[in-house]
Amino acid sequence: MHHNKQIAIDWFAAFNEHNLEKLLALYDEDAEHYSPKLKVHQPKTNGFIKGKDALRNWWFDAFNRLPNLHYKMLELTAEDGRVFMEYIRQTPNEDDLQVGEVLIISSGKIISSRVYHS
Repeated sequence: MHHNKQIAIDWFAAFNEHNLEKLLALYDEDAEHYSPKLKVHQPKTNGFIKGKDALRNWWFDAFNRLPNLHYKMLELTAEDGRVFMEYIRQTPNEDDLQVGEVLIISSGKIISSRVYHS
């Protein structure tokens, strides 16, 4: 199996367990993340954060705010340097949301991730 595909599989497992440290272990110290949800919940970021501390704060808040948040994987496409993931974001009292996310991977760590919503 392609190593980058395994990183994505581990990412889904960590996310759905709401295991913050396991999730963060997949990221580089200076990783960057962009999400439309960040724009909504932390407007000053304009949707963009950088570094593990910012990632930790963002996901800690999300897991506390949405204790039943779950990502249902639809598709993974792994290549050298990147993975494209399609999944359904599911949480009670909200409509399911189809999401695309790109992970940029270098030396076995995620250095950048970008979320796209349908």
